[in-house]
Amino acid sequence: MFLARFLRSLIRRGELTLIDADGVVHRIGDPASGPAVHMRLHDRRLHSKFWINPRLYVGEAYMNGTMTIEQGTIYDFLDLVGRNTGEMTFGKWDSLLLRLRQAWRGLAQANPIGRAQKHVAHHYDLSDDLYALFLDPDRQYSCAYFVEPGMTLEDAQEAKKRHIAAKLRLSPGQRVLDVGSGWGGMALYLARTAGVHVTGVTLSKEQHRVSQMRAKAEGLSDRVDFQLRDYREVSGKFDRIVSVGMFEHVGTPHYWEYFRKFHELLADDGVALLHTIGHRDPPSSTNPWIRKYIFPGGYCPALSEVLPITEGTGLWVTDIEILRLHYAETLRHWRERFLANWDRAADLYDERFCRMWEYYLAGSEMAFRHQGQFVAQIQLTKQVDALPLTRDYMMEWEAAQTAVQPRRRRLKSVS
Repeated sequence: MFLARFLRSLIRRGELTLIDADGVVHRIGDPASGPAVHMRLHDRRLHSKFWINPRLYVGEAYMNGTMTIEQGTIYDFLDLVGRNTGEMTFGKWDSLLLRLRQAWRGLAQANPIGRAQKHVAHHYDLSDDLYALFLDPDRQYSCAYFVEPGMTLEDAQEAKKRHIAAKLRLSPGQRVLDVGSGWGGMALYLARTAGVHVTGVTLSKEQHRVSQMRAKAEGLSDRVDFQLRDYREVSGKFDRIVSVGMFEHVGTPHYWEYFRKFHELLADDGVALLHTIGHRDPPSSTNPWIRKYIFPGGYCPALSEVLPITEGTGLWVTDIEILRLHYAETLRHWRERFLANWDRAADLYDERFCRMWEYYLAGSEMAFRHQGQFVAQIQLTKQVDALPLTRDYMMEWEAAQTAVQPRRRRLKSVS
C-alpha cells in the first residue's frame, strides 16, 4: 500500500496503526517513542486521496465519517503528525501543490466589498448559540493572553483586552475605531474602562445584532456605535484604531488598501493597534480545508508581507510583540468546551458539523504548537513622536487596571 509507505517516511516518533479499507493492518512508527493512535479507513479512494492532497482530504474524511479514530482522538492523530512533520511539507508532490496554491492565492483571497461580506457570513453568521458553547461570556473569538500559569479562559481574555488597551494609550473622550468589532466585547471594554467613544464596524449581521443589544443592556449606546458596514466605507478621523482578529480576512491583494485606509482615518497624532495571526515561514497559502470549510478568502500572513506595506503607506511601526503559544492555549480551552457541549452542538446542526468543528479547533491548535503560527500585535502611528520613548506607559496602565480589580491576580509581563 503506497499510503502506508508514504506515512512510514513521515512518522518516526510515536505509532500510527492504520487499518486500510481492505482491512489490512499497517503499524507505522515506534510505539516506545511517543503516543499511539489507531485509524481506520472506510473508503478505498482514501488510499490515494491521502497521498495526493492530505491537507484537504484528511479533514474531509473525518467530517464525512469515512475515516474514524479507534484509539485516541482526532486531536491525538493531528498531534502525532505535527510532532513528526512540524512545518515540513509531505513530500515533493505536496511541495508542488503548495506552490500551485500560492500562485493563484490572489484569486482565492480576493475580498472586494460585497464578496467580503459573503465570506464573513459563511463563518460568523452561524447560530449565536454555537459560539456560546465554547467562547467566554464576552464572546472573545481571538487569542487570549495567558500571563500566568493556570489562568481561566475568562481571565486570559480579560488580560488580552487590557494588554491591547494599554498599547493604545487611551484618554477619556477620544474617538476610537474598532475594525472588525465582532460581538462588541473589545469596544465595550474600551468605552467602559477608558471613557472613550467607539465606533465598531463588522460585516456579520449576527454579530452586529448581538453587539447592539449588549451596548443597550450596558447603558453604553451613547458611547459605542456599532455599524454593519465595510471598514473601507468609513470616513472621518479617529484618535485610535484597533483591529483584533480581522486582518486574517483581508487577503494579500487588499493589504495596500487596508493600510492606506488606516493612514486616511488615523489622526496625525493617533495610534493604531493590529492584532493578527501570522506565521514564521516565508509567504505561503491557506490550508485548503480551512479555506473551503471554515474561512473562505482568509489568510494568515508572514511579517515580511505586512511590514513592507506599512512602510509604503508612511506609517511608523512603533512596537511589535509576538505571542507564541498563547493561541494554542486559547484553542485548547475552546476545544475542550466544545467537546463538553457536543450533544448541544449536534442539536443545533448535526454530527458531521460537530466533527468538522472539532477538526477545525484541533487542527488550528496544532498549527500553533507545531507549525510555526503565532499572533503579532503591531502598533502603528503616523508621527515618530506620537508615543513616549519607552514602553513604561503600557505596563503602568495594565498595573493600574489590575489594581482596581482586587479579585484578579497581578499580571506579569510575558511574551
